[in-house]
Amino acid sequence: MATLFLDSSALFAGIASSSGAARVLLLLGETGRVTLIVSEQVIAETERAIARKLPVALGEVRRAILKSGLRILPNPSIEAIAAHLNWMAHAADVTILLSAMQSEVDFLVTLNRKHFIDDRKVAELSGLLIETPGDALARVRSRLE
Repeated sequence: MATLFLDSSALFAGIASSSGAARVLLLLGETGRVTLIVSEQVIAETERAIARKLPVALGEVRRAILKSGLRILPNPSIEAIAAHLNWMAHAADVTILLSAMQSEVDFLVTLNRKHFIDDRKVAELSGLLIETPGDALARVRSRLE
């Protein structure tokens, strides 16, 4: 079974869309076919984005998060974050990167190309396979077959 860490962009896409790869990943998590992991920061970022873009849906989002079977991990320590700030151009995402690393996932799933996917140093330093929801779903499907 694949284990995936979703950042807030992937989680938001899965919740806000009725179709698409991120949505399918959430549904696979709901059925127990994959394990989905997020951090406290991912939940907070996602709820802020929903409150800003779809405020009437915030209650539904919280129910969807519970229903999806997400494992929610605590954020890394301040000391760990400070020690890795030079790993990414966008320091605010270091918490997400460290959370994914500490959870020993198969994939870090994100739509944030600029900060995670296009900066090859991030994957190299972290040892993570960092993919879009579509790419992660293709790999998951091949494992399920």
